[in-house]
Amino acid sequence: MFAAPPQTRLPGLELLLARGRASRPARRTLEEWLADAFGIADPLPAGALTALAAGMLPGDALWARADPVHLRLMRDHLVLVPQAAFGLALDEARAFCEALNRHFAGLLELHAVEEGRWIARLGEAVAAETRPPLEMAGRDVSPDASRDAVATRMRAILNEAQMVLHAHGQNEAREARGEPAVNSLWLWGGGRLPAKPAPRWQAVIARDPVALGLARLSGARATAPDASAAGWLARAPDDGRHLVVLDALRTPLALSQPEDYRAAMERLERGWFAPLLDALRAGRVGMVSVHVPDAGAAFEAIRGDLRRFWRRPRPLERYA
Repeated sequence: MFAAPPQTRLPGLELLLARGRASRPARRTLEEWLADAFGIADPLPAGALTALAAGMLPGDALWARADPVHLRLMRDHLVLVPQAAFGLALDEARAFCEALNRHFAGLLELHAVEEGRWIARLGEAVAAETRPPLEMAGRDVSPDASRDAVATRMRAILNEAQMVLHAHGQNEAREARGEPAVNSLWLWGGGRLPAKPAPRWQAVIARDPVALGLARLSGARATAPDASAAGWLARAPDDGRHLVVLDALRTPLALSQPEDYRAAMERLERGWFAPLLDALRAGRVGMVSVHVPDAGAAFEAIRGDLRRFWRRPRPLERYA
């Protein structure tokens, strides 16, 4: 269930899990979990929500995420490498988007919100994927043989985009430096901005633009996370529900080496889990809930649960 390397001990998190109440929901992506957490119909229109998080006005237009990826040709299939697994500068991203906008004028309008997070305003409906590129890392993404008109149109658009990217000078320079070319887009999370949901969260602390877009849509306060829970706890009011999205482990680079993963887990322990455990003990917070959507795991603990001394903490790998 948890993929922590052996001998990684996280006392704060381990105690919260041991003393709290566990449940085993179905495995979901973060985006699917967020849809449920905000009461939004799944699949989430990630493109429109990312535009909102970036301070744009999505209006009633169709939007999609159009994240840059590298498609690696294997013997008989294509493997997706998300941008999080290779470097990309923001000026490179903007140059790619400018070239694609010139080519697709009136059909696609791309914006590089961040180096690896691009959005596209769509001039027509296309069959966008529902899963983000991080969920598809290393998987076979060879196009299927569907003859559906919308899917066929999407394949044609992507083929044109790949030709534009292939001929771009930035990719020639990247390949000369031995870096992966940005040779395709991953269109996902298409749709229009949904109606304002009922308020469920007083504040959302996250870097993920889909989570921040949902916060702004619902009227919750949206902020980026501090390095630790201490700063947030000092500012947080005494009541209300707060959602903190800690996604430092949600990149291929974080998972590439066991020591890197261990270091990232230990930073989360020092910065968030240990301080939250202390705040729960002191009565500063009423409940701490830990959700790991892609592992199908959830735990919640109140102050009284910490008295269940007979429930001894155990290493994270024991929860597998």
